[in-house]
This record gives sequence, structure tokens and C-alpha cells, in this order.
Amino acid sequence: MTPTWWVALALTLVVAPALPGIATRTKSLLTGRRGAPVAQLYYDLARLWRKGAVYSRTTTWVFRAAPIALLAATGAAAFLVPLDGRSAPLAFAGDFVAFAGLLALGRFALVLGALDTGSSFEGMGASREATFGGLGEAGLVLCFAALALATGATSMAAMLAGAPSVWTTAGPALAMVAGSLFLLAIAEAGRVPVDDPATHLELTMIHEVMVLDHSGPDFAVIQYAAALKVALFTTILVDVLVPRAGLPPVASLAVWLGALAAVAVAMGVVEAVMARLPLPRVPQFVVAAAVLPAFAIILLLGSAR
Repeated sequence: MTPTWWVALALTLVVAPALPGIATRTKSLLTGRRGAPVAQLYYDLARLWRKGAVYSRTTTWVFRAAPIALLAATGAAAFLVPLDGRSAPLAFAGDFVAFAGLLALGRFALVLGALDTGSSFEGMGASREATFGGLGEAGLVLCFAALALATGATSMAAMLAGAPSVWTTAGPALAMVAGSLFLLAIAEAGRVPVDDPATHLELTMIHEVMVLDHSGPDFAVIQYAAALKVALFTTILVDVLVPRAGLPPVASLAVWLGALAAVAVAMGVVEAVMARLPLPRVPQFVVAAAVLPAFAIILLLGSAR
């Protein structure tokens, strides 16, 4: 394992909260509003960390452990991602299944915490999160399956390092995979058109309604874990599009950081030009993210004959 990966991990942990800020700032500029600064999430995390947590008498240890389990699962998933564009500490055949499983484990912990409150609103949010999250996880696994067929590799590090080199032979399939990863990143970030992080109307919220009872450091951990998950999804998308394996370490990190910012800007543009989807149409959006890699797999299997 090269030291570059550990530098990339440190950068990921530092810049992850900036990605939602870049998307929000882009949306504000395009819609003619002043908007919050890019570093707003950093300020929010610091403010929440200084506050105390309030717990309902109806909750148990499950509620208190949910944020920590979410962050631990998301952090463990980061060790499977080739953040430096070359390798990962826990690379092995089929590790993309473990990556999807760790993200699902974090979601499961958060759902259990929501159900532990006994609140009907949080139970509704947990149901939505489980439904839409399950659809998204299917799309993620299909994306990795398409990448495995295109590159002939079975580990995330190998398939993502080799993806840019097969654009000439599998361009349409990789374009579908990239489009699916972008849609999944939007869904996982809980941003428009799937969800609106600025809304506080319980009947229309998906992710936010599930964490209404969390406060102080617990809520800060949840917010940070969500930003870290978006950074991981964005890194995977960047590695599919940008050839970094042959670049010098410093250039690779610079290109990666610039590409992360570009994807965050693209999310802001989508928010600026689209309205939030009605709740019954959100599953269609997430299913579309799963259909694209399914078509990519069909193309790859057809071209292999």
C-alpha cells in the first residue's frame, strides 16, 4: 500500500463536507441567490459538536449506537476504494460486494435507530430509506458487475484502474455506468430531485425525517457520514471517467480533487434546473439508475459473442 492512498484518505476526510457546500453554492449562483458559503457544513458540524445530545426516554442503546455504526461502516467502506486511483488496502476479488454491504449495514443501523424512537414520522422515514436504499444498492452492484465485464477484473481497485482504458471498446456501456453512478450519488446525497436537504416538511422528507430525534454530536456524525458517502460515490465515478493510474501521485491527487469539485458542481446544476420529484416518482428515478447498468451488461454480453 503506497503512502499516496493514505494522503488521499486524509484529503477525503477533510474535503468531504465541502462537496455538499459546492453543490449548494452552485445552485444558489444559478438561481440568483446569495446562498450559504461552501464551508457551511464545516460550521454546522462544529456548532453541533459543541452542543449536548438530547435523548428520549423511549429510546435504548440502539438509538445512541446508530450514528457511530453508520460512520464506522462508511469509514470501513473507504478502505475498499482506490482513492489514489491505483490500489486500496483491502483489495480482494469480489470486494465490491463488501463495499455495497458495508454501506447497507450503515443504512440498516440508521433505520434501526429511527425505529427505536417509536415515532410514526421516523418510522415512515425509515420505511422510505429502506425502500429507496435497496433499489439504489441493486443499481450499485449492477454498476460493478458491468465494470467487471468491461475490464475483466473482479476487485474494485483493478476494475476502476482499468475502466478508463476500455472506453474505446466499451464506451456506450461505460457511459451508462457513469450516468448511473451520478444518479446514485444524487440519491445517496439526498438532494434534488430525489430529496431536499433544506426542507422540514415531514410528509415529503426521506432521509431527514429519519434523523429528527438526533441532536448535537450524534447529528454531526450522521451529517459527516452522509458527506463521506457522497465523496466515495463521487470518487468511484471519477475513476470510471478519468485515467489516473498512469499519472504521478501529486498530479493524480490534483486531478481527483478537481474532478470531485466538478461532480459537485454538476449536482448543483441539476438542482438548479430541476424541481423536486413527487414522492411516488422517486422510486422511478432510483430504478432508472439500476436500469442503465443493466443495459450496459446486455451490451457487454452481446459484444462478447
